[in-house]
Amino acid sequence: MPELDFKGKKFSNPVELSLDIIGGKWKIPIIWRLKDDPKRYGELKKKLSGVTHKMLTQQLRELESDEIISRKVYSEVPPKVEYDLTFLGKSVIPIIDLLREWGEEYRSVFDK
Repeated sequence: MPELDFKGKKFSNPVELSLDIIGGKWKIPIIWRLKDDPKRYGELKKKLSGVTHKMLTQQLRELESDEIISRKVYSEVPPKVEYDLTFLGKSVIPIIDLLREWGEEYRSVFDK
């Protein structure tokens, strides 16, 4: 299989590319929290216990850069910013559902 080149990075296969975009400790939880409706930064921070301000900001920027989420800034004082899933972001939800199902099955092996 030929090497994939995406945004200046090289990947051996599509799985590596996918994991680069949605992999890591916080990206999938962020996407999952946005599946039903847009959220403000503070709402995401509360729902993702343990994430630091720096990490959440970084992950949001990366997801926005990869067009998985959109960032909408409202012109009001104080500034209001909402994050929402794009069409591409919504297409990841069934994959996350499958990962959740697999995780439940895997966990059940050890709950006996």
